[in-house]
Amino acid sequence: MQSSLVSLSNDLSKLVEEFQSHVVAVHARGHYPSSGVHWRPGFIVTADHTIRQEEDIQVTLPGGKRVDAILAGRDSGTDIAVLKVEGMGSSAAHAGGGDPVPPCGIGELALVLGRSPHSGPNASLGVISAVSGPWQTWRGGRLDHYIRLDAALFPNSSGGAVVDCRGRLLGIATSALSRIAGLAIPASSVNRVVDALAEKGYVPRGYLGIGVQPVAIPNALRTSLSLTGKSGVMVVKVEPGGPAERAGVLLGDILVGIGGTQLEHIEDLQSFSDSGVIGKSFEAKLIRAGETREVAITVGERPATKVRPPTEK
Repeated sequence: MQSSLVSLSNDLSKLVEEFQSHVVAVHARGHYPSSGVHWRPGFIVTADHTIRQEEDIQVTLPGGKRVDAILAGRDSGTDIAVLKVEGMGSSAAHAGGGDPVPPCGIGELALVLGRSPHSGPNASLGVISAVSGPWQTWRGGRLDHYIRLDAALFPNSSGGAVVDCRGRLLGIATSALSRIAGLAIPASSVNRVVDALAEKGYVPRGYLGIGVQPVAIPNALRTSLSLTGKSGVMVVKVEPGGPAERAGVLLGDILVGIGGTQLEHIEDLQSFSDSGVIGKSFEAKLIRAGETREVAITVGERPATKVRPPTEK
């Protein structure tokens, strides 16, 4: 038993040693820094909620040197921010994670690795307590998987690396997307968002130009219209000149489907808008005056606030 524990301890120590060279401290808020991962050559990935300033950002490298960083892009929906740092070299963390199948199982061990500019690397150990498929965050973004951790997250852990017991980088840690536990933002989601942020500075999402709220559909109406869903989303706002208005959508319409996606909850509409639909036309099924109708909506791009370019010093 003792030898097994020593062996486990040694293996965990080796993982920390291997990955700590890719973890930095990020100085973008008061009080204490967060952590970040050297994800790609010249790019640091961290948790967006820890970025409280868009200028005068610095990172502390593994060797202790403190250097300037530029905010290349951020996405609050997935809690991912990308920093550009010069002179970091080409040795970045290996983030395989492109496979849509979660590379971990419930009960498997996971390490959360962060960095303090004062005490250096820090680590916490726990198990993966829950795993599921695609998940819509309360901030409106989409993660490829929901991966919940029971490892302790220290004040500077968010943005740090999450490594599984096989030595694979699962993603980055965040304390901002769940009220009950820390999560790992999956590597596949990070890669997708980093691609978008590196290209545009923001993550493009579909835009219909409507405000909605969930509403129950009476059983008698469901039966008469041969609907399978028990609810839909009622249009309570239509943006002038937006895609929905141009398609003829009216206040009070109840959307029950679009592009083959059944709409029963607001999250269903958010997931549809976050799935590469910009510029494409879809048939939307709705209830109006007790009857079902179909209208063709061409999805626009949601207006986004881009990161301001750094000021000259």
